[in-house]
Amino acid sequence: MNIVAVAACPTGVAHTYMAKKALEDAAKQLGHQIKVEAQGALGIENEITKSEVEAADVVILAIEVEIAKSYRFKNKPKVNLPINTVIKSPVKVLEKIEAKLKSQADQ
Repeated sequence: MNIVAVAACPTGVAHTYMAKKALEDAAKQLGHQIKVEAQGALGIENEITKSEVEAADVVILAIEVEIAKSYRFKNKPKVNLPINTVIKSPVKVLEKIEAKLKSQADQ
């Protein structure tokens, strides 16, 4: 699975980067490609490009606040999740998304 994700918490500090790392580690563990953009106190870091969005199978939005440039993802399958869910159970989150995408493809 090719994933792009955005992590953003209200203060834009700890939870944003904890979610980013959790998603990156879980994707690596499960053999998926991922790019996680952090939108935090320092602005947009590791910004997702148009070509990366186009190549993605899914967009994960682990956000607790409005994000900048959300229009980039308008035609892609999106999964909105609380940031704490991503931090606590990143592997389970990715497995559920993978199963859902697979079942949609099988229909």
